[in-house]
Amino acid sequence: MKIPIAKTKLLEEDILSVLEPLRSGWLVQGPKVAEFERLWSDFTGVKNSIAVTSCTSALHLSLAALGFGPGDEAIVPSFTWISTANVVEHLGGKVVFADIDLNTFNIDPDDIESKITKRTKAIIPVHLFGLSANMDSILRIANKYSLRVIEDAACGFGSYFRNKHVGNFGDTGCFSFHPRKSITTGEGGMITTNDDDLAEKLRRLRNHGASLTDLQRHLGPKPYLLSDHLDAGYNQRMTDFQAAMGITQLKRGKEILSERKEIASKYNDELINMKLLTPKYNSLYVHGYQSFPCIFDFEEVNKSVKEKNIDKIKKIKLKRNKLMETLQDQGISTRPATHAVHMLTFFKDKYKLSEDTYIKSMAANECSLSLPLYNGMTKKEQDYVIDVLKKELT
Repeated sequence: MKIPIAKTKLLEEDILSVLEPLRSGWLVQGPKVAEFERLWSDFTGVKNSIAVTSCTSALHLSLAALGFGPGDEAIVPSFTWISTANVVEHLGGKVVFADIDLNTFNIDPDDIESKITKRTKAIIPVHLFGLSANMDSILRIANKYSLRVIEDAACGFGSYFRNKHVGNFGDTGCFSFHPRKSITTGEGGMITTNDDDLAEKLRRLRNHGASLTDLQRHLGPKPYLLSDHLDAGYNQRMTDFQAAMGITQLKRGKEILSERKEIASKYNDELINMKLLTPKYNSLYVHGYQSFPCIFDFEEVNKSVKEKNIDKIKKIKLKRNKLMETLQDQGISTRPATHAVHMLTFFKDKYKLSEDTYIKSMAANECSLSLPLYNGMTKKEQDYVIDVLKKELT
């Protein structure tokens, strides 16, 4: 049996949906994009949704629209996908890392405040793997220091905090539709905001700074009208055939999320008392389960972190690697949950960071693994994964 770490499940209706915009001839930022944006706002409960080319471009546009630039600092978690930090660099800013809470994989609010300087302009919390960051604590700090908050909700579809969908808390929320996400458009992203003025600026910036879209000009009564350009914008527009694919999936969004949560629930029930810790959260949170990350031998990892015992963490990593290789040999794909950005060459060299500068992120980098989770995963497939894990870990 061969079980991938993730797999895209597209129904026939998703595939056929692409044909409508292709046949219509309206391929970019047209009626399908507008419909996708409306449906996304309805699902998440946010006022404005702006479709773009990726979550990376959503983060980039959000920072740019908020006036972030050279000399400004943004606080980001040190355990996340590299895009969260890259966008700060793209705008000439300085990345300031904060460590994570190993129980959740998310940024540790207690590590944020000590990183704030006179140059700090923004906090970029990440709702990693589908679990919301602690937005109460983050917003309290942001309000205290008058900082902007951009939610990296790349994995955040179906994730809630205090009964509000993520993307509703900060100045903006940024979502991904990469193939490993619960809803995919191949590549693609969405920005959410409850600030109408900010939404208008974001719509301009994604479209070369234009005050009118092509669709608005097409539907308008003045064929000679050219748009003014109020900003030096970018070309980060979503295509209509991407949006069409997103629409059909979003219409069954609750069903997609329910299936993922059922798979995750079974893992949680079956893997209890084994050497794999899954994210811990309480009733304030609803997990969207973009993936299923664990920490191998958590008690020893946590003890080693407290003791700052790097050698012990490295030894645990070797055991994790052996488990992952054993699973691979038996047809089960796993991956490290994500990476510690401060350990990657560019950021490590630029900011003169050692791997243990953010020791919890380092431990997650070295000792985490994600188990297979995807829509369409069969009971037989999941039972096989669980049986092999029990054999290897008990």
